[in-house]
Order: sequence, then C-alpha cells, then structure tokens
Amino acid sequence: MRLILLGPPGAGKGTQAQRLVATHGLVQLSTGDMLRAAVNAGTPVGLRAKELMARGELVPDDVVVSIVSDRIDEPDARNGFILDGFPRTVPQAHALDRMLRQKGLQLDAVIELKVDEGILLKRIEKRIAETKARGEPLRADDDPVVLHRRLLAYRDQTAPLATYYQLQSVLRAVDGMAPIAEVSAAIDRVLKARSNKGAPGAVPAGKKAPPKAANGAKPSAVAPKPAESKPAKSTPAEGKPAKSKPAKSKPAKGKSAGSRPAAKKRVAASAKSRAKSKAPKGKPAKSPAKAGKSAAPASVRRQTSSRKSNRQRRLTKRH
Repeated sequence: MRLILLGPPGAGKGTQAQRLVATHGLVQLSTGDMLRAAVNAGTPVGLRAKELMARGELVPDDVVVSIVSDRIDEPDARNGFILDGFPRTVPQAHALDRMLRQKGLQLDAVIELKVDEGILLKRIEKRIAETKARGEPLRADDDPVVLHRRLLAYRDQTAPLATYYQLQSVLRAVDGMAPIAEVSAAIDRVLKARSNKGAPGAVPAGKKAPPKAANGAKPSAVAPKPAESKPAKSTPAEGKPAKSKPAKSKPAKGKSAGSRPAAKKRVAASAKSRAKSKAPKGKPAKSPAKAGKSAAPASVRRQTSSRKSNRQRRLTKRH
C-alpha cells in the first residue's frame, strides 16, 4: 500500500502516519529524515544534497526524488510506505509519478486531512500553554506567527496538490477536526474501500460471478436474438409457403390437365372457324375485287374501244 498524507501544518498527519505504520506495517518516509540518512550514509545523492545544504541552497526536486527512489527500493518499503512532507508542489508530484511509473508502481490513495486554520491556531496556542505548564521546552513550530507563515506557504504551494490528485481519482478527504480515533477510523474506511475497488477487480469477480455471468450472457443473449429472430423463424416460414404452394399448384395442375385438352380443342376449333370466316371474307373478296379491277376492266376497254372505232367508221361513211 502506497499512501500520501496531505494537510496543513498541525492537521495531525504525523499522528495518523504513526498509527498506520503500527497497524499496517508500512514505512513512514519523511523527506527530512531521508535527506539526513542519505547524507550520513555518504551516498552520491546524499553528498550532493550535503553540498547544497552547506551553501544554504534548497535541495532541487530531482535530488529529493532520487533520495525517495533509493529509499523505496529498500526491503522494508516493499510492503508499502507513507510519504510525509513529499511531494510539496505539483512539479514534485509529476516527478514522483514518473519515478513510480519507472518502477511499475502507483499510489493507492492520497488522504487529505481537512481542517479549519483558525482552530489550528487555537490548538497551537493551547499546546504552547500546556507545554509551558509542564515545564517542557517548546518545539520550534510552537509559535502562532510561524504557524501562520507556514499556512500561507501551504496554501500557495501544497494545496494545489488536492486538485492534481483529484483529477487522478486517488484523492480522499477526511475530516481532520474530528477526534484522533474518529480520524483513524475514517482513514481505515477509505483504505478498505480503496482496496475493495483495486484488488477486488479480481476478487469480487468470483463473488460477483453471477452478475458478471449475466453481463457476459448479454452478448450471448444478443447473439441468440438474431438467431431466434429471423433466421430460425424464416426457415419454417419459407417451408410452409413452399408446402402450401405445391399443394395449391398440384390441384391446379390436375384440373388443368383434364381441362387443357378440351380447352385446346375448343381454342383450335374457334381458331379454325375464325380463320375460315376470315379467309372467304378477306382473300376471296380481295381476289374478285382484284380480278375485277385487273381482268374485267381490260375486256371492257377492248369492247368499248372496238365499238367506238366501228361507230366512227360508220359516221365517216355517212358523211
């Protein structure tokens, strides 16, 4: 399990981180502690950070990410870790994401402790009074002025991380103003819900086998629908018309088989009668007419012409 705790100074991140370490076996990774450990170990990154800090310069993001990367690779961090105080800015968050991707890792949750800054200031004042009453030395951050300055820096630099991780769907908000036990219970509920969504992708798969089978059956149900819809029904439907048509056609053929000869004879007889009736009327009528026009007029012309010539001869003799 890989977690980040977000919240302004005094929100109780350290208290909740210690509880998570004890209950879940996680490792709390604080950038300050890691820087000091790297410097004491004399690692290349630690030596570079030592030179920068000796000159009073801020340790750049790439150096911090390198130190976090080396610490994550250690055996005690394989079960999971809690990042405390890192990342502090959106660019650091981008660098952390790149580094985790290179290792094949990802964050499980980013838990933001929501608090009221005015109440935080009152808490600091109360803690200062109680510490003085016990005669104990004050912590460096037990100063309302210092706390106010740190709250301003948090709003400017670290608060935008809430939006950054919200867009990645890993941000979970918890009421940090509740009693410590209630805050711890709320964090446990968040982690349980997160693990049920992440790992249960496979676990509920067995538990929710029926719903998934139903979902899986949907495609199969969709497949049978087309099979049932028209193909299966169409084949019997086509078979029925095929049977009904031959049944109707057979009697029709039987009736036509008996009636066709008679019908053919009748048609032939009527055709012959029509042909006979048309033949005498058409052809003989045309032949006499043609004969009358061709032969008869020729003989008539000859007779008339001979008669005319005889008459003329007679008239000429008389005169």
